[in-house]
Amino acid sequence: MRTESVTGGPRVEIPSRAEALHEAKVEAISQQLRQRKGKGPASFKKKSPPHSVPKRFDARRRDEKVDLGDLDAILDIDPVGMTCTAEPAVTFDEVVRATLPHGLIPFIVPEHKTITLGGAIAGCSIESMSFRQGGFHDTCLEYEVITAKGDVLRCSPTNEPLLFQMMHGSFGTLGILSKVRFKLTRCTPYVRVTNETHSTLESFQQGIWHHFQEPGADYLDGQIFSPTKHVLCVGHFVDRAPYVNRYDWLTAYCESIPRRSEDYLPTYDYLFRYNRGVTHVKPKNLLARALFGRLIHSDSVLRTANRFTQLLPKKDPPVIVDVFVPFSRTAAFMDWYHREMRHSPVWCVPFRRTRDYEWLTPQWWSGMKDPLFLDLAVYGMPQPPGRNVYKELEEELQRVNGTKTLISYNYYDEQTFWSIWNRETYQAVKQRTDPDNLFRDLYVKTCKAALGL
Repeated sequence: MRTESVTGGPRVEIPSRAEALHEAKVEAISQQLRQRKGKGPASFKKKSPPHSVPKRFDARRRDEKVDLGDLDAILDIDPVGMTCTAEPAVTFDEVVRATLPHGLIPFIVPEHKTITLGGAIAGCSIESMSFRQGGFHDTCLEYEVITAKGDVLRCSPTNEPLLFQMMHGSFGTLGILSKVRFKLTRCTPYVRVTNETHSTLESFQQGIWHHFQEPGADYLDGQIFSPTKHVLCVGHFVDRAPYVNRYDWLTAYCESIPRRSEDYLPTYDYLFRYNRGVTHVKPKNLLARALFGRLIHSDSVLRTANRFTQLLPKKDPPVIVDVFVPFSRTAAFMDWYHREMRHSPVWCVPFRRTRDYEWLTPQWWSGMKDPLFLDLAVYGMPQPPGRNVYKELEEELQRVNGTKTLISYNYYDEQTFWSIWNRETYQAVKQRTDPDNLFRDLYVKTCKAALGL
């Protein structure tokens, strides 16, 4: 809002053009919801491809669509207060390009350029500043939410706090995010990365714990290449760089990690260093990369998969999953993983426990002492015929009191699901924002409809 003085009267607030346009967009969506005649279910249509794992039989493709493509504007950047306000279909690539000229970036920038702000909140995005900040949601200050009835609610950690917290990880089942205000942090033009190689998981964890406890490092993530090779990537903002690398064509960042002890990247390129793939980048052939390397990235792969769904596997899909393991239980989980899965590399992102999230049950949190989790990401592991590796991972996570994101294939039975995700707090918000279940129940959407059931 612009504030202007009126002679002889009080100061009045006049909506800026961007805010007026935003309000018109929100009203159009609200009217669509209020006037709709179908019974649903409904899901969202955006300009960017969804970053959940594409599934051949996903029933959500047949849903009635609520078009959110117009909610793609950056509304405000406050260089003094270090905040950004934007609509949810804005991609992180667009945010970073807009904030970098101010010497600012979001604290958490997910690895793929076309992940949207709304998707990062609904799907629990993290990255290499998560060892200090948690997830992107933990850096957000306020949400505007359109309910299934077309009402517009505003929430924050102090105003409607349960609604604010439960939007995180709700996968679009509680309402429509229509505006997000989040914090920014200062940055420099470059990031220096030091790659620390560890021969044991114990040494690798000691390195993580050191950087978690001590000030200094700005970024922290790593890759587990085998039971005897672990590389911790420690990033620091720097003003100057003796050289720079960009991994957007012939070479891939994930391939450089075991080969280099040090690297320098422009800050923009560091933030999206994994845009072409986190642990496996195709094509591997140098000639094919020369011809097609710039064309194959997260956006192109997801658009192709979502357009040509008939080409997706009918059974035994490759494993793409992020699991969250308490720091103290990592050794037990990785012993099992190396014995049963034997797939590498595994991306490792330390994740600070900023709060006991309301969307997980008190029973799940009970006895949890760890201030740090490790997000262990497995991308592209083939499933042996006759095995359901996704279900095996779910069962092992229960043994180590871990959990996972719901962006991929999920095989929980309903009772087990609601022993992890908090049905009481979920239903408390659901009754207010989607009482007729237009956007589906969280279990039904992520565990049944996604599989075509």
